[in-house]
Amino acid sequence: MPGFELFGESEKSQVQQVLDTGVLMRYGFDGMRNNQWKALELEKALASRMGTKHAQLVSSGTAALTVALVSAGVGAGDEVLVPTFTFVASFESILAIGAVPILVDVDDTLTLDPIAVEKAITPRTKVVMPVHMCGSMADLKALKNICTKYNLLLVEDACQAIGGSYDGKPLGSYGDLGCFSFDYVKTITCGEGGAIITDTDEYLKNADHYSDHGHDHVGKDRGAETHPFLGYNFRISELNAAVGCAQLQRLDEFLEIQKKHYTILRKSIEPLSGVTFRRVPIGGVENYSFLSFFLPRQEVAEQVNLALSNAGVDACFYWFDNNWHYYRKWDHLTNLTSLGKLPQEVIQQLPDYSKADFSKSDEWIGRTISCLIKLSWTEEQVHNRAQKMRTVLSKFL
Repeated sequence: MPGFELFGESEKSQVQQVLDTGVLMRYGFDGMRNNQWKALELEKALASRMGTKHAQLVSSGTAALTVALVSAGVGAGDEVLVPTFTFVASFESILAIGAVPILVDVDDTLTLDPIAVEKAITPRTKVVMPVHMCGSMADLKALKNICTKYNLLLVEDACQAIGGSYDGKPLGSYGDLGCFSFDYVKTITCGEGGAIITDTDEYLKNADHYSDHGHDHVGKDRGAETHPFLGYNFRISELNAAVGCAQLQRLDEFLEIQKKHYTILRKSIEPLSGVTFRRVPIGGVENYSFLSFFLPRQEVAEQVNLALSNAGVDACFYWFDNNWHYYRKWDHLTNLTSLGKLPQEVIQQLPDYSKADFSKSDEWIGRTISCLIKLSWTEEQVHNRAQKMRTVLSKFL
């Protein structure tokens, strides 16, 4: 991770095919495009890879989450349960449609704790949104059972976990809807882009229309198309989709490299007393984009993180103090800092997160370090890194 590390001739070839036509928009200009439909090509390939009936490309992972929620009828005042450990896009997408993000504790999977999820459900709850952070997944079976019990939607934010699986199903395909990001630092990239996958025809139709100003895409005259409902512009370009066409074909190659590098690093530090690893639910397979491990106490994790950096072990993350991925630094959410007026439903229903008790999350995240697994490392670099990590950790354990 990420796919841009191994850009090559296949990506260049796909992009050149689009440039040769001069048609950069995914819709229209049929006569000019020489039968090049990169967005459609990638949607078909992605649905096939994920084992779903449908895939809809959009402009980003954030757009994918927004469009997925809207396509299932989520709107003003509906509550969406999200983890305390995620990227800000998760709650941004919820706020964008007037819905209310309800933060919920994580457990040793570093994702939603099913016990905490069930406790957080109210009559206004509409969606449970597990976020498969750092390449591994939530306990999806438990969450699915809760959703069935309370008639809730299960929407998977798999933006960081493409290529992983649970119970034999690709991540993103287990719930009612799944979302991916193809931004520049994801396992496979379009430069910018995202996607929604689903087996539900209605959700696909809604996503298709909503992401293109409500166009119904009936017929071949774009100007004559009708607008069954309001929409917005979340379209992906043909250039971005072309990069994705090449990268998706290389996903297995990337996963194999990631697993190899991950395994070398894990085996190096696994024997150390005091090092434990995030729990992968039974039946789950990571995509190996991060190696996440726990240390005995928060102060040890803080010291080790600094020591790793000083030793030249880059791309290791101590999420507890991270501005973007953990609730403790989300002051703009806590204070509802916005450029414009927010919906009354959000103002009235959002909990006071300045007083929230997420000590269970703090216990796990405070002891966690996650190391990015790079595709471009040589074998020598991986082994040197493994030795440095073992040396540093040994000094504190």
